[in-house]
Amino acid sequence: MKEKQEFSERLRAAMKARKLEISAAVLEREFNLRWSGQAIRRQTAWKWLNGEAIPTQDKLVELAKWLRQDPHVLRFGGEIQAQLRATQKHWDDGAGYLERETFDAFLRLPAPQRKLVVEIIRAFAKAYAGEQPEG
Repeated sequence: MKEKQEFSERLRAAMKARKLEISAAVLEREFNLRWSGQAIRRQTAWKWLNGEAIPTQDKLVELAKWLRQDPHVLRFGGEIQAQLRATQKHWDDGAGYLERETFDAFLRLPAPQRKLVVEIIRAFAKAYAGEQPEG
């Protein structure tokens, strides 16, 4: 239920940012003007705006285009993208040429050898987890 409510808050904010009246009638009309499939009913628009339903992916994409929003942000919020960017930055900053070359070699290994390499790395990580670097 929280997921639906959070979506409705993002939908309302996107409509407000476009200076649209936040109403089921406006959402129904504007969405149906752009949607090539079966028209939605006012009740459906009301449910989207009031945290009772989330549109299907195809309708969500159409909403996002109309509201000039990233579909993923409209559906899930910006937090996930921020987390993904932070993870990517960690990898970009922490992995040099040697590490990337090693990762590529690892990915070319058959599954049983990959499993063995993972077990070795985890054993080393566990053994060195408690050590403090000298400084």
